[in-house]
Amino acid sequence: MRKALAGIVFILAGLGQAGAALAEEVVIAALGDSLTQGYGLPAEQGFVPQLQAWLDAQGAEVRLINAGVSGDTTAGGLSRVAWTLTPEVDGMIVALGGNDLLRGLGPEQARSNIDGILQAAEAAAVEVLLIGMQAPGNFGPAYKSQFDAIYPELAKEYGSGFLESFFAGMSEVGDITNPLSLRAYFQADGVHPNAEGVALIVAQVGPKVLALIDEIIG
Repeated sequence: MRKALAGIVFILAGLGQAGAALAEEVVIAALGDSLTQGYGLPAEQGFVPQLQAWLDAQGAEVRLINAGVSGDTTAGGLSRVAWTLTPEVDGMIVALGGNDLLRGLGPEQARSNIDGILQAAEAAAVEVLLIGMQAPGNFGPAYKSQFDAIYPELAKEYGSGFLESFFAGMSEVGDITNPLSLRAYFQADGVHPNAEGVALIVAQVGPKVLALIDEIIG
C-alpha cells in the first residue's frame, strides 16, 4: 500500500513538474515597423529571429511573435495593439516611431498613440519593453526635444522597461548620430540594418528582454 501511495505521489509530482515546465514558456509580441519585421533580410536574419536565437542561447524559455509591419506608424501600432494582445501574450516589445519621423508627424500625435498602446498593455496586464527613437535635427530643436522625450517619460509613467534607442547597440562600432560611421551595418537604403547590424542591435536589446521576462515571471 505504501509503495502504491508513493507511486501515486511520484506521478503527481511529475505531472506538476511537467505543468510547471510548460507554464514557464513566456510569450512576447514585438510590436513595431519594418525594423521589427525584418525588411530586406532573409527571414532568419531579421530582428525577431536573431533575438529569439540570442534568447535561446541564454536558456530563456520564451517564444517571440513578430508583430512588425513595414511602414507602420505609431497610429498603426495603436490600431492593431488590441488584436496583438491575445490571451497567450505575456509581454510586449514596442518599437515604433521611425515612420512618424520620416513623415514629419507631430510629436504630440506619437505621444498620444504610444500612450494608448501602453494603456492597452496595462489593461491586459502585459509587461512592456519600450524602445525609443530619436528625431533628427532637421526638424528643429523644439521638435527633437519633444519627440525624444516621449519614450523615457512614458516608460517612467507606466513603469515599463526602457531602452533609449533601437540602434543603441551600434554605438559599439560607431556614432549612432552619424549614419556614415555605421554605413557597413546598413542595407543599401541606409535606413534598415543588415544582418550584422541586427546582431549588434540584438546584443543590446537581448538583456532588456531578459529583464522583461524576469518581470513577467517575477
